[in-house]
Amino acid sequence: MSTIDRPNLDEYFMEIASVVAKRSTCLRNQVGALFVKNKRLLTTGYNGAPAGIQHCDEVGCAREGVASGTRHELCRAVHAEQNAIIQAALHGVSIEGATLYCTHQPCILCAKMLINAKISRVVYSQSYPDDTALRFLAQAGVEVTRQTERV
Repeated sequence: MSTIDRPNLDEYFMEIASVVAKRSTCLRNQVGALFVKNKRLLTTGYNGAPAGIQHCDEVGCAREGVASGTRHELCRAVHAEQNAIIQAALHGVSIEGATLYCTHQPCILCAKMLINAKISRVVYSQSYPDDTALRFLAQAGVEVTRQTERV
């Protein structure tokens, strides 16, 4: 009997998050996020300009020479995690107790939203230069896992 090389659930959902990230309009980081509960994909989100306004590749902080990680008020993009939360709200989907799968570690603003949305777990692959969000998530009892690439 042969065995199938099957990804575990974290690997599976992280691969989907990577595909979602391909829709991003951000010139700096393409980020994808999704919420999963009971092995069911609930919502997805990617980072990009709000619906109906010019995308980041047309105008925005990268084109205006703003250093990455600074002047967040000038950034046109809504974060992937925020867009996934918004999609849940728009469609009446409860994400309480869900797991967030995200290509990048959440920032502090997203971490605070995830805590208040009562997310139980965060799985991410790429780190963020500020670990404040990780400390907040730990203080709130949210399990955090950094997913490494499959060998």
